[in-house]
Amino acid sequence: MSTILKCISPVDGSVYLERETASSEAIDAALAKANAAQKDWARKTVAERAKICTAFVEAFQGEADRHAEELAWQMGRPIRYGKGEVGGLVERATYMISVAEEALRDVQVGEKDGFTRYIKREPVGVVFTIAPWNFPYMTAVNSVIPALMAGNAVILKHATQTLGCAERFADAFAAAGLPDGLFQALHLSHQDAADIIGSGQVNYVSFTGSVRGGSEIEKAASGHFLGTGLELGGKDPAYVRADADIDQAVDGLVDGAMFNSGQSCCGIERIYVHESVYDAFVDGAAKLVSGYKLGSPLDEETTLGPVVNAKAANFVRQQIKDAVAAGARALVSVADFPADDGEGSYLAPQVLVDVDHSMSVMTEESFGPVVGIMKVSSDEEAVALMNDSEFGLTASIWTKDLAKAVELGDQINTGTFFMNRCDYLDPALAWTGVKNTGRGCSLSKLGYEALTRPKSYHLKHA
Repeated sequence: MSTILKCISPVDGSVYLERETASSEAIDAALAKANAAQKDWARKTVAERAKICTAFVEAFQGEADRHAEELAWQMGRPIRYGKGEVGGLVERATYMISVAEEALRDVQVGEKDGFTRYIKREPVGVVFTIAPWNFPYMTAVNSVIPALMAGNAVILKHATQTLGCAERFADAFAAAGLPDGLFQALHLSHQDAADIIGSGQVNYVSFTGSVRGGSEIEKAASGHFLGTGLELGGKDPAYVRADADIDQAVDGLVDGAMFNSGQSCCGIERIYVHESVYDAFVDGAAKLVSGYKLGSPLDEETTLGPVVNAKAANFVRQQIKDAVAAGARALVSVADFPADDGEGSYLAPQVLVDVDHSMSVMTEESFGPVVGIMKVSSDEEAVALMNDSEFGLTASIWTKDLAKAVELGDQINTGTFFMNRCDYLDPALAWTGVKNTGRGCSLSKLGYEALTRPKSYHLKHA
C-alpha cells in the first residue's frame, strides 16, 4: 500500500515536496529491470561506462544554481554554500571515474609454467544506496558512481527530507544517456527498504545514517549473504597542541564545527586544547562563532541556516541546558541571534567550556551548531579523551610537528586522521570508520573492492 512522504522545509515549516511511495508492483518491476539491465552493462568496457558517467557529472554540474536553491528549501543549507556540494560531487565522481581502469584491472598473480592465472573483478550485480539528507548529493555519489563504473546497476533511496535529490540524480543520468534500468530512484518507506534488502534481488547495500538505522539494515540483510557498507554516527574530536598556529586552528575548527549548522557526520563536535594555548583558542573561537549570521538559507548574507527540524534543534538545546546545569559555561549570547525563538529550527550556535565527559554534549552525537572545548595538560591526556567515544570516523590534530602528529595519529581509533584540517573527504583516500561509526569503505581505489567480487581464472595449458 502506498503512502505519502512529505518534505517539511526547515525554512518556514511548509510542505515543500510530496511524493507517493512506490507500490509493491513498481518495486518488483524496478528490481527486475535493474537486474536485466546490469547484465548488458557489465559487458561494457570501463571506458564506455566512463563516457556516460562523465556526461552525468557535466549534466549535474550544469544545474548547480537549481541544486543550491532546492537544497536550501529541503534541508536548510545557506544558498551561498549550496554550490559547494555540487563541487564536492563533481570532485568525488571525477576522481572515482579516473581511477576505475586501474582499480578494476585484472589481478596478476605471477607466472607458473604450464598455467595462466589471474583474478578478475566482476560487478556484484545491483547496488542499493540509501542516502541521508545532510549531504544528499555528496554521500550518494560515493557509491553511485563507482557502482556504475564497476558494472553494477543502482537503486537509490533518499531520505524523506531530500526527496527531490534522488530525482535530480535521475535527471542527470537520463541527460547523460545511461541505458534504461541501470539507475533508478525510488521513494520508499523504511519497510519497503527492508523488503528490498531481503528480496534476494540486490547484492550490496550502501547506507549512510544513524547507528539505529545501520542496525536495522543489518537485521534486514541477515541471512541473505549480501555485502553492506555502513557509515553511521560520529562525535569527531580535535586536539590543539601547544605548538599549533592558533589563528589557523580557530578558523579551521570553528568552520568544522559550524558548517551546515553542525549537521555533518565528520563535523567537529569536541575540542581538546593544551592548557598553554587554551585561553587564546577559546577567545578566538567564541569571537568567530558570535559573528555568524543565523537566518533564512535563501538570504545570500546568511552563514548559518536552520537545522533540519525543531526536534533536532530542541535536542541540542537540551544538551546545552544540561551541560550548563552540570557546570559548563556558554560563551555565545543567544540574544545576539534573534532568529532563534527557543522553539523552532533556527538554532543559535554555541561554544561551551568547563565541560567534561559526564555531559552528553561531549559523548553523544549532537548534529547541531554546538561544540565543547576542554583544557588538557598533555598529549597523553588528549589522546585518551579523543578515544573515549563509541564512535570513530575522523580525528584532527593541530600542530607544527609532523612527526609528532603521525605518532599521535597512530594511537587514535579513527577512520581518517587529519593534521591541520578537518571535516573534508579527499576522494583519493579511503572513507571508513571504526566502532559504532560502522564498517566498510568507500572512495579511493579501495572503494571499488566492495562493489566487485573476485573471480579466479586457473587455466592449464594443453
